[in-house]
Amino acid sequence: MGLLLYANDDQGVEFDDRTLAHLKLVIIGKLRRQESFALSWARSQASGSGRETIWLSPSIPLRFWIDNAEAGPLNRAWLDLLAQSAERGDLRVTAEPVEEAP
Repeated sequence: MGLLLYANDDQGVEFDDRTLAHLKLVIIGKLRRQESFALSWARSQASGSGRETIWLSPSIPLRFWIDNAEAGPLNRAWLDLLAQSAERGDLRVTAEPVEEAP
């Protein structure tokens, strides 16, 4: 499991390494363009269920901690879906779609 460490929160938000690797690319792309946006994800039942959202801005410290450096090849279809939701202002964490073979 990986962690997204936001602002001064030492606990961070847990995502599996593969999800976090994909989120990292989309988030860094937006922040490099000086764009602010929301990031939303479903909370587990153990965490009280529902949804959680944070505001991401280039001025807010952010760290990605991915346990397994070998998250496998990136899924272009998933990156596109995540990027599209980020362009609407709310990057929503979704399940990885099956990538079609070329």
